[in-house]
Amino acid sequence: MDFVVKPIKDMKTLDSVYIVEAIPVKGFDLGIIANLRLREHWDLRFVPNLAFGQRNMEYSIKEQDTVLSKYVKSIESTYINFPITFKYKSARVNNFRAYLLAGGRFSIDLMSQADKKDQEEEFVKIKKQNVALDAGVGFDFYLYYFKFSIELKMSYGLNDMLKRDNTIFTQSVDKLSSKIFYLSFNFE
Repeated sequence: MDFVVKPIKDMKTLDSVYIVEAIPVKGFDLGIIANLRLREHWDLRFVPNLAFGQRNMEYSIKEQDTVLSKYVKSIESTYINFPITFKYKSARVNNFRAYLLAGGRFSIDLMSQADKKDQEEEFVKIKKQNVALDAGVGFDFYLYYFKFSIELKMSYGLNDMLKRDNTIFTQSVDKLSSKIFYLSFNFE
């Protein structure tokens, strides 16, 4: 799981923040597959899942005129994802088939700190809802009792996820959106 960080255009207004970076961290998800065959090579898929992950934001901040301090803010998330994708399948060759995926997802973060107030530690708060576009490629392997699939997908968030407050950690970021790469193993 990762973020795309767009810093504010004029960083000179915040003379103490030099660098804002997102540090990707691995996560995992577990879900079920609902598939509707539309045509011979087209399917509509709904794969609701529960995803667990963490993302880190690293801030380089100038303190006492010359000292650079690094702060890492961890953002833990537990998402309920509702992705809907179209699957375009190639013709089956023996027990193998390749396919492409494209669609979108709506996500709800169950661990969002956006509504919390009066905390001792300053958090980077993200909003509860996220909307993203998904694209990917996969391969089906037809085995004797089930179909095994390997997918590589990318999910790119469309909306700004950052909850604005008056801390140095949010004033230096213009837009914060999600970017997630998935490696999925499906059993059907």
